[in-house]
Amino acid sequence: MLTCVFFYLQSAGYLKRANTEQLQEIFNKYASEEIDGVKYMRAGDFIQRYLRLLPEKDFNEESVKLLGGIVDTSKDGLISFPEFQAFEGLLCVPDALYKTAFQLFDTNGNGMVSFDEFVEVIRKTTLHQRMPFNYDGNFIKLYFGKDKKRLISYSEFSQLMHDFHEVYAMEAFRKSDKDGSGFISALDFQDIMVSIKSHLLTKDVKTNLVAAASGGTGGHRVSFPYFMAFNSLLNNMELIKRIYLNATGGNRNQEVTKEEFLHSAQMMSQITPLEVDILFVLCHLLHQTSLSVPHEEHHSWFGRIVYSDLQAIAPEQYFKQITNRLAEIKAVSSPEERGAMIQVLESVYRFTLGSIAGAVGATAVYPIDLVKTRMQNQRSGSFVGELMYRNSIDCFKKVIRHEGASGLYRGLVPQLIGVAPEKAIKLTMNDLVRDKVMDSKGNIPLWGEIVAGACAGGSQVIFTNPLEIVKIRLQVAGEIASTTKISALSVVKELGFFGLYKGAKACFLRDIPFSAIYFPAYAHTKAKLADENGYNHPLTLLLAGAIAGVPAASLVTPADVIKTRLQVAARQGQTTYNGVIDAFGKIMREEGPRAFWKGSVARVCRSSPQFGVTLLTYEILQRLFYVDFGGSRPTGSELNVPAVGIADEVKSTNPDHIGGYQVALPIFQGIESKFGLCLPKFRTGYVPVPVKPAS
Repeated sequence: MLTCVFFYLQSAGYLKRANTEQLQEIFNKYASEEIDGVKYMRAGDFIQRYLRLLPEKDFNEESVKLLGGIVDTSKDGLISFPEFQAFEGLLCVPDALYKTAFQLFDTNGNGMVSFDEFVEVIRKTTLHQRMPFNYDGNFIKLYFGKDKKRLISYSEFSQLMHDFHEVYAMEAFRKSDKDGSGFISALDFQDIMVSIKSHLLTKDVKTNLVAAASGGTGGHRVSFPYFMAFNSLLNNMELIKRIYLNATGGNRNQEVTKEEFLHSAQMMSQITPLEVDILFVLCHLLHQTSLSVPHEEHHSWFGRIVYSDLQAIAPEQYFKQITNRLAEIKAVSSPEERGAMIQVLESVYRFTLGSIAGAVGATAVYPIDLVKTRMQNQRSGSFVGELMYRNSIDCFKKVIRHEGASGLYRGLVPQLIGVAPEKAIKLTMNDLVRDKVMDSKGNIPLWGEIVAGACAGGSQVIFTNPLEIVKIRLQVAGEIASTTKISALSVVKELGFFGLYKGAKACFLRDIPFSAIYFPAYAHTKAKLADENGYNHPLTLLLAGAIAGVPAASLVTPADVIKTRLQVAARQGQTTYNGVIDAFGKIMREEGPRAFWKGSVARVCRSSPQFGVTLLTYEILQRLFYVDFGGSRPTGSELNVPAVGIADEVKSTNPDHIGGYQVALPIFQGIESKFGLCLPKFRTGYVPVPVKPAS
């Protein structure tokens, strides 16, 4: 079933398409041309007024025309509503960046890219103006053929763009290496990187390019292997971050030595030792030139790096902006918008993970639960007789002595059978109600969190009461000297169907307030323990779950005591109870108010770690087997890399950007940041390069 869920969601796409009526209204708002009663957009309407990509004064007309041609598939200078709508759909597909770039180069709209079209676009970029490319080289001939007449399909184009900048950089190296020695000067190295690889350089890295030449030793030459390794490192910074996190087990504050990083790199990828050397050199140089941190605090001075060092090297990539924007979109999508089938699949998914998490949590603390049950069942006072256990520790020791280690796990099987629906329905119901009360910005009021928790606690009683009464009777069975073996089946036969719900009222009194306290406390504690980027390390998840369990478990102990007394079969001479109120009165008279807090320590010691382990397992499972249903996911569960230097113009402030257009700006920015294809924005200083016919 879970595999089917995964497959269904993978085919669902990234974004929900905007409806036709909304798009038509927005299109009409920006369309400045009307022909025979039909409205059209000009390139300026789309690029400058709608997307707000280029300035409306002193703008570069060639850049506006080229970018507008991405949407204008008919290439008639007019953008029709069907073209506007089709492009919105294109932005919703996983490979939107490459498809958008392809349409930029497909200037005649025939679905293929020719050599002339490729050169036409490249020659209008600032990249070509800084350092012209040799279009008669073997690289071009391999892609477009010896006579340069071969047409490139979309799939082949994606590979062409992947290889183009690497070949561009190598050609620039060869031009600078005039004597063929395999070395270029540090200044030539800087010039090549700034001209061709500027989209991979942060401001700090750009400042330290000369110092980084020849491994930061102060030399004046850069070898070809060093040059290639330097570029490969910048191209693979996201992989570098994963290697670091693999070495630290996800901890972004742990220092890593070069040897530790190399070991992790060889386990995960083909990152070379030379690339690792360059990485540590760059971190060292960036620390030296940093004014914000005293030198004596710099990690890399001691041959160690931390995660923040990697962030200083890697610029914010277009896909981070897209991912962040998608996260915002998904956070505010209502359950109704997602459809009934999606919600059913989401419930099945959560129920499955909740069952696994509940079983792990219950098994981890079951011995404590057994001790808690026996302590709560123990009667005290002048009417009851001699105590069997002095305290929880004494109970634990006596169980081991008289029943063996296996005695600590009496009743575990029905507990595991019951914990699947119990914890699963509780976790699923809490998530479901939280989704329902979430506002348009993804926020949940405190009352909503309390209601969600209360609903979760109430819903589980239907499943848990029968299994708890069986579990409790098996847990106390070891106290009775009997030749008859008591099993789960015999207890069920003895109680009957209605008997299995004995003590249900007390169970409601315990579970509803418990969950109403626990889930809001967990959510807020988890948020407090998250790091500066909102991410929760597994240890903080465990700690948050344990901390939230302390007030929740202790405050509902009286209801748990009453429930236990009602569900346990009274032995000869012991008081019997006829309901919650009767039990409350008799316990108060015979044993005093302190009796209601019996086993509270054991209950806290059991519930706190159990729910800590359960919620930790639940969220880790969602991280490992994450399926995007368009609803909410555990906050602080995703390892997000903080945004570094996102340009203001990339952040959409236009409320008319709906559906796929919500990611239009980072997609267009990605053409520059991913491929380095920067088109001039302003008219000033721009000199068009004439396109020569193919030779």
